[in-house]
Amino acid sequence: MTRRIRLNAFDMNCVAHQSPGLWRHPDDRSWDYNTLDYWVELAKLLERGRFDGLFIADVLGTYDVYSQTDEAAIRQGAQIPVNDPLLLVSAMAHATENLGFGITTGTGFEHPYPFARRVSTLDHLTRGRIGWNVVTGYLPAAARNMGDDRLLDHDARYDHADEYLTVLYKLWEGSWEDDAVRRDRESGVFADPAKVHHIGHRGEHFTVPGIHLVEPSTQRTPVIYQAGASTRGSRFAAENAEAIFVAAPTKTILRDVVARTRDALVAAGRGPYDARIYTLATVITDSTPEAAREKAAEYRRFASDEGSLVFMSGWMGIDLSRYSLDDPIGAVESNAIQSAVAAFSQADEDGRAWRVRDVAAWGGIGGMGPVLIGSGDEVAETLIDWVDDTDVDGFNLAYAVTPGSFRDVVDHVVPALDARGAYQSAYQSGSLRNKLFGRGDRLPDNHRGATFRVGGSASTIDDSARRTAVGV
Repeated sequence: MTRRIRLNAFDMNCVAHQSPGLWRHPDDRSWDYNTLDYWVELAKLLERGRFDGLFIADVLGTYDVYSQTDEAAIRQGAQIPVNDPLLLVSAMAHATENLGFGITTGTGFEHPYPFARRVSTLDHLTRGRIGWNVVTGYLPAAARNMGDDRLLDHDARYDHADEYLTVLYKLWEGSWEDDAVRRDRESGVFADPAKVHHIGHRGEHFTVPGIHLVEPSTQRTPVIYQAGASTRGSRFAAENAEAIFVAAPTKTILRDVVARTRDALVAAGRGPYDARIYTLATVITDSTPEAAREKAAEYRRFASDEGSLVFMSGWMGIDLSRYSLDDPIGAVESNAIQSAVAAFSQADEDGRAWRVRDVAAWGGIGGMGPVLIGSGDEVAETLIDWVDDTDVDGFNLAYAVTPGSFRDVVDHVVPALDARGAYQSAYQSGSLRNKLFGRGDRLPDNHRGATFRVGGSASTIDDSARRTAVGV
């Protein structure tokens, strides 16, 4: 049986997301990011193409590693200006029925208590189509503007995130029982206080004694997305993530990344396919191979080397302006995205060492992922080959121009996948979690978050003690 390929759209509430300089192309509409019309029309397009979801990236800071200033980022529009991703979801959800929404926020710069309420609200409003991309943050500017002198070290950020998710799981899974809300008009009882529990959390970073402010939503816990690929990040993803995003410049590297990820899931007590793995890619396609190649050549004329190096410096934690364009990347310890350094250190399958100019050219379109160019049939065959050869579940598709790149995939690649029986013919019913796995709306029992349910193995709810402790 042909394996079904999953597609996810990768965008950001800004102009130059992954392809710096392409905002100048006459077909690009990313500068419409400030309007609801852009996002609603994009959501409708993706639902027509039966995409699993729209994954909206975010940063809370500027890219200022390159040249040690944010001037180049501002000049290039490199993820600055950038708007909040969460505020887009309600309008898009109202205009669609099945499309999922993965929103990005960091664990380092917002307290989990109000964040839990915002996400639960969106899960209600979307009828269970919300996901959360957990990021620990990697931009030094974000830390400085939140009052910290520097980012926590890479692994320490994940230690902090562990407790952040513990608080959220307690709120989402362990505070309200399923039948707490009675809406009993005769007795005048809206909710039974005996079934609403104070979580009593006191940890190293957070003290949250009270109850969750929102009644149980469709999924309770949103679908957890994660993109960490370092050793510590992989462990975090294996324990928490249900959709894992990876980026690998070659199929060989991707095969190893996917295998390690599946092994990590098993080591965390889960099944190897209990998380969907999506790899970053950009597709440039058209009705014929020749038209697709001409389109790609035209796009490359708009790509910005400076903008690319701004992004790469931020992702790798290395000021690439200090290097000659002909210097090799080499193996560099990084406090930002360690997987970026590792990937470019082994990116050339012929063993050629990559230079700074190679990194700039690579990142001009699509960021860290490969660019797949061809007719719909050619791209479909390539996607099928990558899935068969690497065991990846699907693709997190960035754009060269928007919404044109996504429309081209919907019009040319999706029909070719359909013809090969390699794509979902219709959406699964229910929540985003059920659409991805077909196993219901709630977290599976072997997920870390499920242990925080009332009576779960990690739940220590003793409501009488907690109510006394907090004076209620």
